[in-house]
Amino acid sequence: MSLPTIFIDGDQGTTGLLIHDHLRDRADLELLTLAAAERKDPRRREEAINECDIAILCLPDAAAREAVGFIRNPDVRVLDASSAHRTHSEWVYGFPEMTHGHAQRIAQARRVTNPGCYPTGAIALLRPLVEAGLLPRDYPVTVYATSGYSGGGKAAIEAHESSDIPIVALSQVYGLALEHKHTPEIQGYAGLAHRPFFVPAYGAYRQGIVLTVPVELRLLASGVDGVRLRACLAHHYANVRHVKVMSLADTKAMTHLDPQTLNGTNDLQLGVFANPDHSQVLLSAVFDNLGKGASGAVVQNLDLMLSV
Repeated sequence: MSLPTIFIDGDQGTTGLLIHDHLRDRADLELLTLAAAERKDPRRREEAINECDIAILCLPDAAAREAVGFIRNPDVRVLDASSAHRTHSEWVYGFPEMTHGHAQRIAQARRVTNPGCYPTGAIALLRPLVEAGLLPRDYPVTVYATSGYSGGGKAAIEAHESSDIPIVALSQVYGLALEHKHTPEIQGYAGLAHRPFFVPAYGAYRQGIVLTVPVELRLLASGVDGVRLRACLAHHYANVRHVKVMSLADTKAMTHLDPQTLNGTNDLQLGVFANPDHSQVLLSAVFDNLGKGASGAVVQNLDLMLSV
């Protein structure tokens, strides 16, 4: 029996290169690659995408839509790492741990859209709490997140690492027009009634994300506190491999969150920091924007798609 053929369209970008590194030595699949001169040839790309079993798209949004338009072979399945299809109703959202049974939906899907890096952390924190009724759907959610500068892609990496300007001076809060493309994704998959306030930033380091969501307990139902919020998250992720919820003892002992803690992994660490005296809770997520936030999630979803 022949091995499944995987074609990475856009394998020279940051995410594509990492996915290629993950897959190139695997004996259970065959990678279809194009010569350098063919990578931007629409005809050759169209041929390749129709010859493969699963196409992984690591492209800008417009190019990803173009690539999907190339498909004539009904047997070709697609895993899109761009944001082109993330809120499209006909695509399955590629966050396996999001809800019970969702990993099986991904495994059986013809079209899977990989989550954005920031939404991965935000949805992981918010969706279980909203589904459990602990966080109202109309809660005024604010998401603060800082990513390594690699989140800006290959051009951003080159700009930071080749610049004469000290990297620390290139740290920035951005998205000040409040139109960041990840915001509808967060709202939709977290189950929020209203658009969340999303404040992203790039830090003075290459990769890793720390994301936080502040919660005012006075706006929640009576009796909801940090213990219940943490218990809800721990129950939701009790039997999954890549998402871990810190104990309240661990969070109480922590004085800072290091966004680089899980770099090089496909893991996501969630925390609940509570101050009962002030009736405030801080939800946190730490993960690698190039791992669980990008290439690691793609490989996880690919393995699910190959499992059926």
